[in-house]
Amino acid sequence: MDLPLAGTRILAVEQYGAGPFGSLHLADLGAEVIKIEAPGGGDVSRATGPHLLGEHDSLFFQTFNRNKASVVLDLKSEAGRASFHRLVVGADAVLNNLRGDQPAKLGLTHAALAPVNPRIVCAHLSAYGRDNERASWPGYDYLMQAETGFMHLTGEPDGPPTRMGLSIVDYMSGVTLMVGLLAALIGALKTGRGRDVDVSLFDVALFQLTYPATWWLNGGHETARQPRSAHPSTVPCQLFATADAHLFVMCMTPKFWSLLVDEIGNPALRDPRFADAAGRSTHKADLIVLLDGEFARRSTAGWMAALAGKIPVAPVLGLPEALRNPYVERVGMVQALPHPLEPDMRMLANPIKLDGQRLPGRGCSALGADNERLLR
Repeated sequence: MDLPLAGTRILAVEQYGAGPFGSLHLADLGAEVIKIEAPGGGDVSRATGPHLLGEHDSLFFQTFNRNKASVVLDLKSEAGRASFHRLVVGADAVLNNLRGDQPAKLGLTHAALAPVNPRIVCAHLSAYGRDNERASWPGYDYLMQAETGFMHLTGEPDGPPTRMGLSIVDYMSGVTLMVGLLAALIGALKTGRGRDVDVSLFDVALFQLTYPATWWLNGGHETARQPRSAHPSTVPCQLFATADAHLFVMCMTPKFWSLLVDEIGNPALRDPRFADAAGRSTHKADLIVLLDGEFARRSTAGWMAALAGKIPVAPVLGLPEALRNPYVERVGMVQALPHPLEPDMRMLANPIKLDGQRLPGRGCSALGADNERLLR
C-alpha cells in the first residue's frame, strides 16, 4: 500500500500508553517511527504482564508499538546524545511523553535541537505541561479523570464517582498530540522551521468536558449523573433492561421517537405529554416507567431485530462478546500480526482506512534490534 507518511522519520522518546498510542497512528500510516529506549529494559511496558513474550516484550507492549523500530540509547550520556543528534539530522520530528521538566534536561526541545536540524518539530506530551508549577509532577490518566470531573459525571447518581473503564484520557491525548505534530510538520514544510508542540493530559481531559463546561461557564448549569447512563437532556437516551440482558436506546430526534412508538405500539406512549422533546424531558419519570415495561417484554436480540438500522440502538456486550461480534470480522477490524513467540498473535486494526483498505501491520522490533542499521 502507498502510505501517506512514507519517508517521514519520527524519533519517539516514549513510554507506556499515551505517547505510544499517538505515534502508533503515524507508524500505521507509513512513518518510520524509531523508539528511543533506555538501556536496561527499554519502554517499561515491555515488562507489563500478565502476557509476556519472552524477555523485554509483551502483548501489552505490542498493542501500542506495532510497525515501530527500536534503538537503545542513553540520552543522559555524551555518547548517547551524540548518536541521537545524528538521528535528528535526518528526522522530521521528535516526540516524547515524559514528565514536564524532563525534555529540557534531556535536550529534546526545539531550542536544543534546532542547531542540529532547524526544521525539526518537537512534540511534548506531559501530565500537566512544561510551563507551570506542576511541570515536575508525575501524572496518569486516572488522576485526570478524578480532577477534571470525569469521575463525578460517571456512574449511578447514588453511587460513588467512577472512572471510565479504559484510559480514554491517555488515548485522546496521544491522538491530540499527533494532530499538533502533523500540523507543525506541514508548517515546517512551508517555512523550513520547526517548533515545539505541547499537549498535556490535564488540558485534554478538561477540553473533553465540552458542552457541560460551556453550560456551567455561561449559566452555572451543573450537569449531574443520570440513572442508567442517560443523556443529561435528551429522553429517551439510556440503558434499558430487556427480557434477558440490556439495550441502549438513543432517540435523539423526533423521527427516531416516532419510529420507536410505532414499533412498540402502546397507545400510552402517544400521550401529549410525550409529544415533543421538552415534554419527554419534563415527564421523564412517567415515560421511563412505561418504556421499562415494554422493553422487558422482548429479548435484546428481539429488539435488535425489530429496531436495528431504524433507530440508534445497540446491545450491551461484554468484552468477549464485543470481540466475537460477527460485524467486527466482516469489517476487518481484527488483524493478524505474527510474533516469533506468538505465531497466532492478533490485534485490533487501525480504524483509519486508505482507499477502502485497512492499514498493514507488523510487530515492533525487539529491544535495540535496529541499533546497528540506524546508527552505523
